[in-house]
Amino acid sequence: MQIAKNYLMDMDGVLVKGSTAIPGAADFIDRLNEREIPYLVLTNNPLYTPRDLSHRLITAGLFVPSERIFTSAMATAMFISRQRPEGKAYVIGESGLTTVIHDAGYVITESDPDYVILGETSGYNFSQITKAIRLIVDGARFIATNPDPSGPSEDGIVPACGAMAALIEAASGVAPFYVGKPNPLMMRTALNYLGAHSEETVMIGDRLETDIVGAVSSGLETILVLTGVTKRTDADRFPYQPDHIVDSIADVAALFDAENS
Repeated sequence: MQIAKNYLMDMDGVLVKGSTAIPGAADFIDRLNEREIPYLVLTNNPLYTPRDLSHRLITAGLFVPSERIFTSAMATAMFISRQRPEGKAYVIGESGLTTVIHDAGYVITESDPDYVILGETSGYNFSQITKAIRLIVDGARFIATNPDPSGPSEDGIVPACGAMAALIEAASGVAPFYVGKPNPLMMRTALNYLGAHSEETVMIGDRLETDIVGAVSSGLETILVLTGVTKRTDADRFPYQPDHIVDSIADVAALFDAENS
């Protein structure tokens, strides 16, 4: 395993657990910054803006500037702006999603929207879900930022975008187009944002079914870390395999030390 020219990496389970940095993550980020190696932290979480997430990481001791963070909300905004420039959308989500939709030149409205865009929110509203279903039945295109069915909270798991999308699909009869991981669109949009090529980029993730399969489908080299939800034995059950399996991001950081030894 050689030091790559570019890195994509997941955030939760790779760099942090909750509000705590995973051992070795700070060293890895510091080495990337010091050597000016291009990288992006990818997250399916569309709740927060890159600036919000940068603050969270810096608070944990990881100096990741906002321009090094790429969210499923950003990928969604880029996708719709290419598909139907300066359109209209009915959006269910927080500032991390609505901000980039506005920045893409879109009007957020419930009046004859081109798209219904479903993201994450701290409290899904039944009237919003009902409105989304009716708009989709009337012809609006259905997009969801990510397929994750649940997410963590301090009190336990909470329903996430994928669960709400399944509800809307069941009621409307229309399946959503998921933009976030494992859709290779997320990886390719991130590569374009970074100005990188897949042959020169490594993806570091903790989930085989999102991070790794999305990267494999995009032609990236892959590193699975075991500090998230995946165990080493889990990899054998999947038809696609990561190129490397390591205990944690600290093992990737050790590559930089080995190169200089």
